[in-house]
Formats: sequence, structure tokens, C-alpha cells
Amino acid sequence: MAERQERTAPEAVPTRIGQVVMLHHAGDREEARRRLLDLWTELGEDGDPVHRCTLAHYLADTQDDPSDELAWDLRALTEAEGAGGALAVRALYPSLHLNLAADYVKLDRAEAARVHLRRARRAAGTLGDDSYGDGVRAEIRRLEVRLGEGT
Repeated sequence: MAERQERTAPEAVPTRIGQVVMLHHAGDREEARRRLLDLWTELGEDGDPVHRCTLAHYLADTQDDPSDELAWDLRALTEAEGAGGALAVRALYPSLHLNLAADYVKLDRAEAARVHLRRARRAAGTLGDDSYGDGVRAEIRRLEVRLGEGT
């Protein structure tokens, strides 16, 4: 019991997520998906919405099927909305909507993609002038061009 409480201590969750994301980026998609799903189960429905949002956001990236990816990205957005105005989540909105737009493109649902692309663009004002913000803004521009929405 103490081990489980220690493993799911709120301050440990971001570190654990980060470790699994590094595993995913190193190319082990299956193992990353398994570990993220295990952490999702550990957190449970009553887990911190910011942690659940972050987990779902990364779980989407480990999916093979575009419909599954969309489902996890929608879960991430739902968790973000449940987290209220938490600063950590507000900074994720541009990426959450960008990912949803990309999911809808993969599923040949261009109008839904445009809706989320516009939301990503509007939310991009929360991004900092750093490599993360620059990367998200660049991806928004690329998707705008792909959808013929260049501004």
C-alpha cells in the first residue's frame, strides 16, 4: 500500500510521465503506451485533472489508429476543461487543439480540423517566446498551409 501511494504521489507523476515520453521519443512506442496506460490506471478517475490531461495528451501520440489517437486527444481536452483555469493546462490548449486538428485531418474531416486549428491559433497567445511556443506556432502555420488557411 505504501509503495502504491509513493508511486502515485502527485509530485512524482510529472517525472514519471517525462521518463515515459523520453522512452517514446527513443522509439519504443509500445512500451511507452503500456507504461502510460499503467499510470493512467494508477491515477484513476479521481486523479489530478492536470496529470490526466497530460497523460491523455501523450497517450494519443502512442496510438497506431487515428481514431484511437483522436479519442485520447478528446480525453485530454475534457480533462483540461475539468482542471479549471490551471496555468499548466492553459499553456497546453494550443497544442491540444492543434493535435485535434491534425487528428481530424488524418480522418479526412477537414471542417472539424479547421475548427480546432482556429482554436489553436486563438489559444497560441498563451505560449511563451521559447522553443516550445515556437514549435507549436510553427506547427499551426504548417497545418494552416495544408488546410489552405494560411494567414
